[in-house]
Amino acid sequence: MSNNGHLSIEGIHQIINIKATMNLGLSDTLKYEFSYFTPVDRPIIVTQNIPDPNWIAGFVTGEGNFDVKISNSKTHKIGYQVSLRFRVWQHERDIKLMELLKKYLGSGKIEKNSRNSIVCLSVNKISDITNIIIPFFDINSLFGVKQFDYLDWCKVAKLKNEGLHNTMLGLDIIRTIKSGMNTGRKFNNL
Repeated sequence: MSNNGHLSIEGIHQIINIKATMNLGLSDTLKYEFSYFTPVDRPIIVTQNIPDPNWIAGFVTGEGNFDVKISNSKTHKIGYQVSLRFRVWQHERDIKLMELLKKYLGSGKIEKNSRNSIVCLSVNKISDITNIIIPFFDINSLFGVKQFDYLDWCKVAKLKNEGLHNTMLGLDIIRTIKSGMNTGRKFNNL
């Protein structure tokens, strides 16, 4: 682009070929419009170990997610279930990295997304969240907005561990916290 290559048909083709191998690849629309694309070869990076815990904090800052799920439940007294999840996604070619991360943390399960080429390390078990994930990120801080989502997620974990998620007041507090996390987070101009 700095050489204005994107202004030519050949340049657009090169961009499409690169885009095909990045993140989620090409959308169905782009695949249809550019059916002749040739994905650029991306070498598989073979990692034997996690360099240090701060590497994980940086990686999760970019690729991870802390979320709260509130779902209807006939088995819970107040009619709702509150679940916490910690997830990290990568392209399926990086499955070995996800396996190393799972081994390093000593928790979670790796799931393959059936609709695309994504794998996800997911930790849902409240005891693992309380005893492994929270202590890990309390020591190895996240960066940017991800830290705020993590801190809110910890508030919900605390409420859940105290049993307040089983009360309407606690559920309302959790809903308020959840509404301000991730894409719901609002920032005031300073």
